[in-house]
Amino acid sequence: MARWRQALLAIVALLTLGGAMASRAEDPAADPAPGQLLIASAAMQDPRFRHSVILLLRHDSTGAFGIAINRPIAEEPIAKLLAEAGGKADANPADNKPEGTIQVFLGGPVQPELGFIVHSPEYGRPDTLHVDDALAMTASKEALRDIGQHKGPKKYLFALGYAGWGAAQLEAEIARRDWFTAPAELELVFDTERSQVWERALARRTREL
Repeated sequence: MARWRQALLAIVALLTLGGAMASRAEDPAADPAPGQLLIASAAMQDPRFRHSVILLLRHDSTGAFGIAINRPIAEEPIAKLLAEAGGKADANPADNKPEGTIQVFLGGPVQPELGFIVHSPEYGRPDTLHVDDALAMTASKEALRDIGQHKGPKKYLFALGYAGWGAAQLEAEIARRDWFTAPAELELVFDTERSQVWERALARRTREL
């Protein structure tokens, strides 16, 4: 994770560019829109996404990007994650060092060395992506440090890696019913027992089986 920051800055730049492109008048709104959940069907053939529930963060004519919210893989000390991300010891005073642990999720199969924090929108940094009025995402170790110093968002989920689709790829997968969609209710994203998220999200789907 030594190159975490540099890679994250590149991802954020791509997200910002994608958002700007999506806002152009000639670029119609994508369906499903960012802020929706993608729920893997029971017949999903790709084992990497079996029973996955993915929060869609960006979707436009260039492709789509999302983070799986129901695949916990570890519980790690925040200080350890920050040390690995920066490649050196934290320079903060001893009484200001981050504390506690955080649950780590597998956000998707693409670039699992990258970290992303999905969180409630009252928190933000210059590189924060505001998905909608209820959800945001920040891809920086500073956000992780703020969580460890009790200055972070009220609700959050930390994931490594992401799920990505090229132009029209997600639409094709939805058309063959690999994925269903549902509103990204905050309870499902942050609070529901993770082993129950897939079943509860599937029960709330907005596309028929």
